[in-house]
Amino acid sequence: MKPLFLIVVYLVAVTLPLILSTWLGGPPRQFHQELASGLGILAFSMILVEFILSGRFKAISNGVGMDVTMRFHQVMARTALIFALLHPFLYQGTPSGGQRPWDLTRELTLTTDFAALSTGIAAYLLLPSLVLLAIGRAQLGYKYETWRLLHGIGALLIAVLLLHHTVYAGRYGSQPVMTWVWLAMTGVAVGSLLTVYLVVPLVQKARPWRVTSVVRLTPQQWEVTVNPDGHRGMNFNAGQFVWLTVGHSPFSMKENPFSICSAPAAGPEIRFMIRELGDFTRTVGQIDSGTVAYLDGPYGNLSVDHRTEPGVALIAGGVGLSPLLGILRQMRRTGDSRKVKLIYGNRTIDQIAYRDELGEEDVVYVLSEPPETWQGESGLVDAALMDRVFSAKEFSEWVFVMCGPGGMMDVVEDHLIQRGTAPHRILSERFNYD
Repeated sequence: MKPLFLIVVYLVAVTLPLILSTWLGGPPRQFHQELASGLGILAFSMILVEFILSGRFKAISNGVGMDVTMRFHQVMARTALIFALLHPFLYQGTPSGGQRPWDLTRELTLTTDFAALSTGIAAYLLLPSLVLLAIGRAQLGYKYETWRLLHGIGALLIAVLLLHHTVYAGRYGSQPVMTWVWLAMTGVAVGSLLTVYLVVPLVQKARPWRVTSVVRLTPQQWEVTVNPDGHRGMNFNAGQFVWLTVGHSPFSMKENPFSICSAPAAGPEIRFMIRELGDFTRTVGQIDSGTVAYLDGPYGNLSVDHRTEPGVALIAGGVGLSPLLGILRQMRRTGDSRKVKLIYGNRTIDQIAYRDELGEEDVVYVLSEPPETWQGESGLVDAALMDRVFSAKEFSEWVFVMCGPGGMMDVVEDHLIQRGTAPHRILSERFNYD
């Protein structure tokens, strides 16, 4: 029921200003004029709620999953953009100008006060830029830290500009009740931003961690272990992830999301499996023991704790093994009686990590570019491989947990649905955070 509850809360928050504006009423206008106002109201309220859908609030992202939260965030941002872009054009034919004797409150005319219009025009230009930069971040080659800072500042500026425009140029926003509503909603949005950028780093500052080891796993993969420094550590479920900052202040924004590959039952130390991909990960091998680190988390709901299925299927691609390894380690350490099978795909044999620990029993190794001497599965993690590994009974009864490249996960999810696996028994996590 929690996802349904969150959807209801979202709908109430987004439509509340529109409902109140309708209730407050005013002299009747033509339909296209009311539609224009309605779209503008919805666009502004959706933009403000987007601050809460940033993925950094555990009550939301841990309830429905980080990938679902971020996808909803993206879809709603684009929907708000469409509403905002349509908003001014629907006022065509509406009288404009200053006060008229028959319209002392300017409720039936559009204002020509440039001060009131300018903030709306600025937000109108900034919003598409913000959305397009988010969509094309990977193609533009922005560092995550740079993009995050620009995204936060841009969103804050848009919210302030729209608040001014709505109150001083809007028919409904100028009414005292609606002015207070918009002030309150904007305050919550700005407060959420300050929580992420100031309050959370302050909490992290008081709970530092120290790097205790950096071990090479494969030519391009490392295991980084951190231990709490002066505190008891973090409570987490196997399969969750954190935002990790190493060697920098928690206010620096030089943080990256990494899944925890250690088991909660193993003690306070936390381990990460990190592949060399971006700016930070290429320097992982240079991290010295004792370097300060900060953790923000845990996040995600990729967990099999408290589930009642008789078996757990783990399907990993590359570094996607990390959260699934945490789950496997927890199950082994706690003597979990459920059956478990692991499919672990890589491109080449030297990319296989933790092979000695994983063993061969109930583990299927898959290589897309195998050597001539390879005796295991070859090719991709696809429908045919799934059918060879799992029985019809397992498809219908087990819980399937996966993490890896998007293409692999799409194929696996589609096949599971075709084989009759219930959607609530398919858990996945995609690190596409924008």
